[in-house]
Amino acid sequence: MVMNILMEISAALSLVNVGLLITLLIIYLRIYISSKAIFTAGLMFFAGMLMLHNTIAVYAYFAMEPLYNEALLPYFVAIHAAELVGIAVLLRITI
Repeated sequence: MVMNILMEISAALSLVNVGLLITLLIIYLRIYISSKAIFTAGLMFFAGMLMLHNTIAVYAYFAMEPLYNEALLPYFVAIHAAELVGIAVLLRITI
């Protein structure tokens, strides 16, 4: 039971991360269109890779659930929570 809750929390955090990253991508795309700055293209690539990471994580949590050791799950939650804080700060700075 605890395993399912932690898995769902990790997946939910990953989905929130994807939502924030989509917002960042849209903002970066608008900036890139107006400035053509290579730095902004790099930020778009970075956000895209983080979005891919989170999408794969959500899929893996449910596709490979029986393979995960329950002791690892609190660490996954902490990783996605820390990533969420970092992305939220980046979004706040960008806006």
